[in-house]
Amino acid sequence: MKFIAEIDVMPLKELLDPQGKTVGKNMHHIGIEGIQDVRIGKHIQLVLEAASEADAREEVEKACTRILINPIMEAYSYHLSPA
Repeated sequence: MKFIAEIDVMPLKELLDPQGKTVGKNMHHIGIEGIQDVRIGKHIQLVLEAASEADAREEVEKACTRILINPIMEAYSYHLSPA
């Protein structure tokens, strides 16, 4: 079966997000008000072939923990669906 994994990677809440802070501080300059906090991360889409949903989840977990994120600085979540 073919699956699509939508993975969101964000900086850990305990860590400073300099890119998010810069964007957040400058939003009022372009007329966007009321923004309290901005955190900027990345979105990754994987298309994978696996025998089952459990196997697909195992491969996505492996990809996330081994290459896609830095566990010292980032957290991730994902949604898996059949393609």
